[in-house]
Amino acid sequence: MTGTYQHTLDSKGRLFVPAKLREELGDVFYVTIAVDCLNMYSLERWTEMEERVANMPRQQRQLMRPIFANAAKCELDGQGRILLPQLLRDYAKLSKNVTVVGTVNCAEIWDADKWSTVSGQELTAENINKIYNEMDF
Repeated sequence: MTGTYQHTLDSKGRLFVPAKLREELGDVFYVTIAVDCLNMYSLERWTEMEERVANMPRQQRQLMRPIFANAAKCELDGQGRILLPQLLRDYAKLSKNVTVVGTVNCAEIWDADKWSTVSGQELTAENINKIYNEMDF
């Protein structure tokens, strides 16, 4: 998944999912907590994560509890929107303006102001050079 998309939450907490990401996420997918944002995972990717966690020792599984306990199964409505539960909106401090960011195997949902700050820190020549060097591109 790639790209950056600006959207707004409506008064009911619904988010329009960009068409390009809908193709990759599918009609049913999962949204859960991440660091300062929310992550959206396709059903296929979510199932892989469940299987991986199910095979972990109990202590490791317990570390994953917040990710799974706070996950919501989301289904697109006829207009390409999902309803983000209030708990998830509160966690990520989402109000109205949000930024959806593709990050290879998932998409992130950020408060637009928070994303602007994070993006500004990441989009420096020094950081981009470091990324290319570390990834050996």
